[in-house]
Amino acid sequence: MDNLSEALEKLKLASTDSATDSVESCLDCLLKALANNNTEASMKIQEMGLLPLLPTLLNPQSSCTPKVANIIAELAKNEFMRSPCVEAGLIPPLIQLLNSTDQEVLLQTGRALGNICYDSHEGRSAVDLAGGAQIVAEHIKSLSQNTEPENEKLLTVFCGMLMNYSNDNDSLQAQLINMGVIPTLVKLLGIHSHNTALTEMCLIAFGNLAELESSKEQFASTNIAEELVRLFQKQSEHEKKEMIFEVLAPLAENDVIKLQLVEAGLVECLLEVVAQTVDGEREEDVTQLKTASDLMVLLLLGDESMQKLFEGGKGSVFQRVLSWIPSHNHQLQLAGALAIANFARNDGNCIHMVDTGIVQKLLELLDRHIEEGNVTVQHAALSALRNLAIPVVNKSKMLSAGVADVVLKFLQSEMPPVQFKLLGTLRMLIDTQAEAADQLGTNGKLVERLVEWCEAKDHAGVMGESNRLLSALIRHSKSKEVVKTVIQGGGVKHLVTMATSEHMIMQNEALVALGLIAALELVAAEKDFVGASLVSVLHKLLSDERSAPEIKYNSMILICAVMGSEPLHKEVQSLAFLDVVSKLRAHENKTVSHQASLTEQRLTAQS
Repeated sequence: MDNLSEALEKLKLASTDSATDSVESCLDCLLKALANNNTEASMKIQEMGLLPLLPTLLNPQSSCTPKVANIIAELAKNEFMRSPCVEAGLIPPLIQLLNSTDQEVLLQTGRALGNICYDSHEGRSAVDLAGGAQIVAEHIKSLSQNTEPENEKLLTVFCGMLMNYSNDNDSLQAQLINMGVIPTLVKLLGIHSHNTALTEMCLIAFGNLAELESSKEQFASTNIAEELVRLFQKQSEHEKKEMIFEVLAPLAENDVIKLQLVEAGLVECLLEVVAQTVDGEREEDVTQLKTASDLMVLLLLGDESMQKLFEGGKGSVFQRVLSWIPSHNHQLQLAGALAIANFARNDGNCIHMVDTGIVQKLLELLDRHIEEGNVTVQHAALSALRNLAIPVVNKSKMLSAGVADVVLKFLQSEMPPVQFKLLGTLRMLIDTQAEAADQLGTNGKLVERLVEWCEAKDHAGVMGESNRLLSALIRHSKSKEVVKTVIQGGGVKHLVTMATSEHMIMQNEALVALGLIAALELVAAEKDFVGASLVSVLHKLLSDERSAPEIKYNSMILICAVMGSEPLHKEVQSLAFLDVVSKLRAHENKTVSHQASLTEQRLTAQS
């Protein structure tokens, strides 16, 4: 360190005088000290006040300049030196050096700027202010075709500099995107795929930029999909594959890029990874299997990419994914069930899948998980069944296959995601299926659980679905026995509350179910109607100008239906229903105005 102090003193003197030889030997001494113990040497350099002298040494004409830039790059490896480098005014002269034609000057300058920008707000702001990123981006563009090793080294440093400049900073990343950096980097990946360091730097850059929504459009206009798939096919190492996966995942969120990736052959690569890792015990096998199968499911979220892989149900990819469901591996079972749920996004696919026996595979999977109890697999399999049950022609086939019975086995689940999907599946199954609605609606255990979930205030989704299923059981069965079961189970008050929902569809479903209760079992429901203030709820719905025509119509039907009960009739008389109803006679909707006339007659006749 004594040599270092001596060198620093000499350098202080020499920087005012420009005897190049003595400066050069001092700089060599500094570099040697930094190589030995970077932190200690950096502190010494800062203590002795050398930083403010460095700008004058960054002279484009001087042969010492690369060494000075190298020293700055070494100093800025230390976090505590980055702000002092900015304060010492090093950024403007470094940016000036980017206009040099000397390769070594450019290399060391790129390193210095990159290190100063690393995790440093001050460094990035200073480079931004001096317009450094634009110059570096232009260099990368003009050097991109040159595959000489020295040039590739420089390109790697410049790409690294841009990454350190923009990492985790949305506005600086957006700036790079606007400069057109993405097409340039994609070209680099194609031309220099043999160079590991440069390839990795491009991948890190893509990973950062792909997180930004505005980047996706630019990526989609390049051949990034082909380049990444080609690169992926060459890789044998786990780490390299993981790096590419990290870029693919955010890119595959874009539907245009999903299709490009499918067309570029990514799916075949993913299926190969799955085949290689499915029986692997190593942690990296487990990770790769999860990443590959998750990505596969993500590709199926795009309508075009999904339909391309479905190929009318005859696609080899679709067949391979089907084989995952009976697998012994939970991750593959999960991905298989999620993939089926994604394939089941249009009626044609759903009908084909039900006709080719997929339901049985899903039921067997669910049966395995009543005991094993993997919640994510339960959730995924129920999602697939729910989607498959949407086309009308599938409902009776799925009911005959015993779907409702298997789904009911999960009634005791305490997991809200499973509860939510279970409810949705049953609701889809009984839509227009009177017999099934009757059977389920008279199942006391089911109705009891629904009433319990109607109070699940912490889980709005479960609460909403329970209410909707309760209403659906009544609406589709139109059965006295079902209505009795719901009344006995304490479900009436929940349907009255549902009529005040902010969702019109739920309001309407509730009113139709309440109308059926009033028509089929008014006396038995009377007490619950009074307790839940049904009449005042109906008054509010009719008085509210925002209520949709069907809400007004069904509210009036219900008013007429409850008039047969003495206590409810009294409540109707005590509220000024006639005023509200007579106004509705002038309603623009003919069905509403006609019902208003009928209701008015009823109210007048019974007053």
